[in-house]
Amino acid sequence: MNLPSINPTATEAWNKLQAHFSEIKEVHMMDLFKDDTKRVNKMNVSWNEFQVDYSKNRVTDKTISLLLQLAEEVGLKKAIELQFEGSKINKTEDRAVLHSALRDFDSMKPEVKKALQKMKKTSNAVIKGTWKGFTGKPITDIVNIGIGGSELGPKMVTNALKYYGNALKLHYVSNVDGDHVSETLKKLDRETTLFIIVSKSFTTQETMTNANVIKNWFLQGGSQLDIEKHFIAVSTNENAIIDFGISKYNIFPIWDWVGGRFSLWSSVGLSTCCAIGYDNFEELLRGAHEMDLHFRNEDFSENIPVILALLSVWYNNFFSSETEAIIPYTQYLEDFVPYLQQAIMESNGKSVDRNGSKVNYQTGTVVWGNVGANAQHAFFQLLHQGTKLVPIDFIGFSESLYQHKKQHDILKANFFSQSEALLQGTYKQNAPNEFRSFNGNKPSNTIFINSLTPKNLGSLIAIYEHKIFVQGIIWNIFSYDQWGVELGKKLTNQLLSTS
Repeated sequence: MNLPSINPTATEAWNKLQAHFSEIKEVHMMDLFKDDTKRVNKMNVSWNEFQVDYSKNRVTDKTISLLLQLAEEVGLKKAIELQFEGSKINKTEDRAVLHSALRDFDSMKPEVKKALQKMKKTSNAVIKGTWKGFTGKPITDIVNIGIGGSELGPKMVTNALKYYGNALKLHYVSNVDGDHVSETLKKLDRETTLFIIVSKSFTTQETMTNANVIKNWFLQGGSQLDIEKHFIAVSTNENAIIDFGISKYNIFPIWDWVGGRFSLWSSVGLSTCCAIGYDNFEELLRGAHEMDLHFRNEDFSENIPVILALLSVWYNNFFSSETEAIIPYTQYLEDFVPYLQQAIMESNGKSVDRNGSKVNYQTGTVVWGNVGANAQHAFFQLLHQGTKLVPIDFIGFSESLYQHKKQHDILKANFFSQSEALLQGTYKQNAPNEFRSFNGNKPSNTIFINSLTPKNLGSLIAIYEHKIFVQGIIWNIFSYDQWGVELGKKLTNQLLSTS
């Protein structure tokens, strides 16, 4: 079955939202809090170890009601079911979108179960030192060779969960810039390094260029026969992999119903699995699956991804906010924004709707940010006193992993105070002068989580995956292709063939 294809601007809810926007656009949130003492409790969702407060948004009960009506009118419920049921909702590529099936242990596909068992066996062997290099030494370093979704997701999760790591040292090579791979190789010993080449087609230009550079470097000390002890492939192109010299036993699958930017849950996450151990990797999957169930089954009014997506549409399409910031208050999530930039902007950066017509409204948002409190000393001046309206997601944690209570109390104080300062500004206060005066009324969500565990990270990532899906449904676009990337690749190859 096809996804609903409804122009959102033609819905009753959209027209009501436009009229409502003209009534509310100048209203200050401080007055909304004053008029409704129960606002915080009403605009708050508690789920597992998550507390999501969306009360600091330029919305009223009526706004939320109309946004929920919009979700109903565009057929969001039906679309969610079509995705989870495996319909080929990626119509332009004739594919299903089933990354959620990679973490559904209750009804797991046999091929996924088999791949996970292979990941468990391989990661255990590498971690325990029973996987030996060509001179009999155990593996000390792992290099993931991939680009885009073959690097951003695994790298983000590996670094986010390094607290749960082991003695293995992880490296990620993505850029075709020769200096990047050269700097990485300087740190490595051929005898103790395992390379994981991640490319669905095993033809990705950047990945295979780096793979061949690394292979030639390896052969300066090892033989062609030794490659099978030091190279693994995550791909579908078995012939090309075997031609490269990799053993067929070292091939891990990836399926066409898994998009690259949503593939960290699959064999693409093998580097992460080795870095944190299989049990922690499985916890990551289970955390994501619990959010899948919440997204699929919870009423939209209490549904975290749906609420976040609707708020994003509200600012993008009515307030004309072109960007949104994501600020995680933990250094562990320093790669979270770059990961989300691909997931969000490659998905929803579209200007043709599901009917094949040019859209006459804004679609994907520009996503940016950095970790707090560093970001406060960089670009927060613009957020507080600048002329741009930038909705923000603050992500914080109740507990520090190393139990540094004093430092973590300071971090949490910053986390809460920034959203409060954006809300209040100096509204109705006597500022010393105009240079110290700012209106506040800047919207934000706070996502507060008990601690950064593999399970909670899985849930957090899944929140944003489903937010992307909801936005795409509302904007009536296909979120799971990326044809805009292809032209640049084609022109690159043309230039290289004529040089």
